[in-house]
Parts: sequence; structure tokens; C-alpha cells
Amino acid sequence: MQRRLLLGLAAAALASPARAQAPWAPDRPIRLIVGFAAGGSTDVTARLVAQAMSERLGQPIVVENRPGAGGNIAAEAAARATPDGHTISLATSGTLLANRYLYTRLPFDPDKDFVAVSPVAIVPNLIVVNPSVPARTRPELIAYAKANPGRVHYGSGGAGTTLHLASAMLAARADLDMVHVPYRGGAPAATDLVSGKIQMIASPTVEVLAQVRAGLLRPIAITMLQRSPALPEIPTVAETLPGFDVALWNGLVAPAGTPPAAVARLAAEAMAVLREGPVPAKLIEQGSLPMVMTPEAFAAHIRAEAPKYQEIVRISGARLD
Repeated sequence: MQRRLLLGLAAAALASPARAQAPWAPDRPIRLIVGFAAGGSTDVTARLVAQAMSERLGQPIVVENRPGAGGNIAAEAAARATPDGHTISLATSGTLLANRYLYTRLPFDPDKDFVAVSPVAIVPNLIVVNPSVPARTRPELIAYAKANPGRVHYGSGGAGTTLHLASAMLAARADLDMVHVPYRGGAPAATDLVSGKIQMIASPTVEVLAQVRAGLLRPIAITMLQRSPALPEIPTVAETLPGFDVALWNGLVAPAGTPPAAVARLAAEAMAVLREGPVPAKLIEQGSLPMVMTPEAFAAHIRAEAPKYQEIVRISGARLD
């Protein structure tokens, strides 16, 4: 009997590490909170990644759109959610970084209320003009704006959005007098650009790529440091204005206090779908670039980007209270 007891204890001792090392697995559907409306670039990316990750996790990932206040409404909901691995959010650089300088007070703490899981994609802005504008390159656009001070109107998805910040940064760096026209989203701004009511926008590539390919809009330049694989012939602004880099990025975050095992599993599956399968190719086709980092590297990236966004917001002069 004593021998059986010892054998049982030995078996339990061997089994315990195996159980401790077993990866965390969701036991019900996961909520993916998105701070922007369905159909926009952030939502499109969220649904693409959610579908691929759900297949690997064995549970549905349900996208929940909570648009408003530049992503703040969704961020607050995610920050207040139960930190058990079953709620994550696709946050953007605007929500986590720009908004802290745009708003006097936020309903969440971007540094303390979230744990980084995995970046997803860089979403560069594409500067596009109505074909009536007699400019085909960034130098020609700058020359045209200088020759017509106050007559070039650029649209955005609202004050403080990356569409606004990218155009405001271009105007500041090139010393241009252009007029900002804010809209309730990038789609109506693009619609008015096609009709000629405004002359320019700096839009997430995925939101204007179809109009560019149809010849309805003329591409001028990409606002990140490297050219876009979707439009390799289009130069970057940085090629003539060194260091110019105003590209939105998005990534998965979880409420602070989420178990490390859950964060590790979610990060591993996110990195897997961003490295292989259909997701990377689809992101590139849409004009985005997949980002693959560990949670630790992603957290460091967020911290390192903060000073850049502080400067961009300062230059834009935007303030949202």
C-alpha cells in the first residue's frame, strides 16, 4: 500500500509541471473591441485578424464596434473589462499615444490600464488629390499650394485624427498655408475629394486604394519611411522631407491584470497569423504592413513612440476637450 502511495505521489509530481505548462485556452468567445465604425481601415484589419486567430484558438472572436471620441469610448470599455483573456481591443497609435496629448483628460490611463499583446499592422497614409489639381509629385503639390495660399483645402476624419495630423505635419514642414476641413470620418472626406469639393486628403491607404486604381484620385506620396508594397511606384514624403513619418499603427491590447498565460497565448497566435497564411498578403494588398513583435517589444515600441506623437500634435495645433 505504501508503494502504491509513493508511486501515486511520483505520478502527481510528474503531472503537475505538465499541467502548469499547458497553454491557456479560452473557454468561451472572445470580445475584440474596436474604436471605429464598421468598414473603416481599423475594422477591416480587426475582422481579418480575428477570423484567423479564432481558428487557431478554437473559439469565435466577436468584433464589437464602439466608435467615437477618437477611439476613447472603446478604450474605456476595454480598460474596464474583466481581465481574464476574453476581452481584447485593437487599439491604434492615435488612441494610445496621440489622444493623451489631444485631450485634457482621458477616461482611461493609456500607460496603466492596458497590457500590450501584439502589434498588428502599420497603416500608412496616402496623400491623394483630386485630378483637377495640377500636381503629380510632392514638390509639385507644395509649389501649387505655395502659389495658392489658403485655397488648398484638405479633408480629414476629424481634428486630431491621423488624417489631420499627417496633413498638418506636411503643411508645417513645407511652410504651407492650407485649410483644414474636418469630417465625421475618412469616408465622407474621400467622397468630397472625388467630387472636387476639397483638393487633398492624407488617408489610410486601404480607404482610398480603390479610387486610386479607378483613376478617381491621384496618389502623391506615402507618409511612412518606406514605400508601400501595394503602391511601390509611389514615393514617400521622407524621400524629399527626411524623417517624415506619420503612419498609423494598430495592435492588440488587453485590460491590465490579464493573466500572463492568456497574454502569451493570444500573442503567440497573433504572431503566427501575421507571419504565415493569408493574413500578411491581404494586409499588404490593402496597403498595410504586418507588424510582428513580442508583447515586451510592443510595449517598448509604444513607449518609444510617445515623444514623436507629442511633437506631431504640438505642430498640428489640435486640441480636443
